[in-house]
Amino acid sequence: MTGLKHIQIMYLRVFFVFIVEIFMLDSFAQVPFPNVRIDHKGRPEEPSICIDPAHPNQLVAGANIRFVYASRDTGRTWSKRQIHSEWNVAGDPCIVVDTAGDFYYFSLSNADSWLDRMICNKSKDGGATWTEETYVGFNVLKDQDKEWACVDPLNNALYLTWTEFDHYGSKSPYDSSHILFARSLDAGKTWTEPLRLDEHGGDCLDGDNTVEGAVPAVGPKGEIYVAWAGPLGLTMDCSLDGGNTWRDQDIPIGTIPGGWTYDIPGIYRCNGLPVTLCDRSSGAFSGRVYVHWSDQRNGEEDTDLWLTWSDDGGMKWQPPVRVNQDSGKAQQFMSWMTIDHKTGTLWCVFYDRRQHPESDSTDVFLAWSTDGGQTFQDTLISATPFLPNKKIFFGDYCNITAYDQIIRPIWTRLDGKKLSIWTALIDGRKLTK
Repeated sequence: MTGLKHIQIMYLRVFFVFIVEIFMLDSFAQVPFPNVRIDHKGRPEEPSICIDPAHPNQLVAGANIRFVYASRDTGRTWSKRQIHSEWNVAGDPCIVVDTAGDFYYFSLSNADSWLDRMICNKSKDGGATWTEETYVGFNVLKDQDKEWACVDPLNNALYLTWTEFDHYGSKSPYDSSHILFARSLDAGKTWTEPLRLDEHGGDCLDGDNTVEGAVPAVGPKGEIYVAWAGPLGLTMDCSLDGGNTWRDQDIPIGTIPGGWTYDIPGIYRCNGLPVTLCDRSSGAFSGRVYVHWSDQRNGEEDTDLWLTWSDDGGMKWQPPVRVNQDSGKAQQFMSWMTIDHKTGTLWCVFYDRRQHPESDSTDVFLAWSTDGGQTFQDTLISATPFLPNKKIFFGDYCNITAYDQIIRPIWTRLDGKKLSIWTALIDGRKLTK
């Protein structure tokens, strides 16, 4: 009898551990919006995610170095593959989808020299298979970094912006960094020669005086807006003819007190680089241009998220509005913002420590605005906190996608020494009502 009880207890313990592992690693259910683990193998970080507005059940995500994930059930389950290229995938994944429903995976490359170009891979079946399309910005004498892309829904053009370094990490005053732009009008088959956008470049030290953070955004009439950070603070350029011509002078937006690089305890490195957005919805704020970033104007222990906007094509900018809604000093960092172009609602995902004032424990929060960025609300979306480790690279950004109240953020967490990436199944109607 004693032996039987021992066996029964042993099986109960095994069953309990099994249930706990499923609960902890695969899906957190006891939060308003269930958390879903996308991947925990291969040390994934720096994720990107995109929803297909024409088929909102389909999502594609990417993570360093060459991981790609596909979901056909709005993010509840995911398949995993790897992107391969003769030009060697080197990170910084960016996922976009065009009007034909084809997904694109942009990444850096170090084929012939370190960071010598960006690669464009394409999937015509929702991320199940990928073909190698082409590359853009090839220059073996310089270094290409931090690319991002968007799609013009009016003509299905692909727009890509990035930073080019004369020599990454160089301390020479003769070496500079610049913001470049290229486009494809044939679904990624060919690309224009890179065009420099900035009038005043930066240094090559990958810090406050380097120009970085170029994220393109398309307006309702095909306008292209690109903002970046650098020694002059936040700066913008725009094109009203699909990228053929750009303004003669950069548009100043505002300062970034303390610079766009800053320290967060437990994080290997952190930045507040801007994200550019433009509302293409049919709502009251259609055409409004937004720039979102983070900085430490309120002190090194109180990093905050900010948003400014322009209603005249980027010429005049409103005073910054704080996105995070905590009342005390806390760290909010590594954020990303998107627009639901069906509703016009702004959505922002970020890491947050307001609930852990005495430690580096970190949560993930979601903020939103339904009044064109004038006011925000926010809420916790991660089921449990995690503790970063400064010795383990965590990536430089998280990401978020949204369409018609389907909101899918994506973030990295660290448990022990294991990196994983997650999403949350968020129904925007439960928050915006």
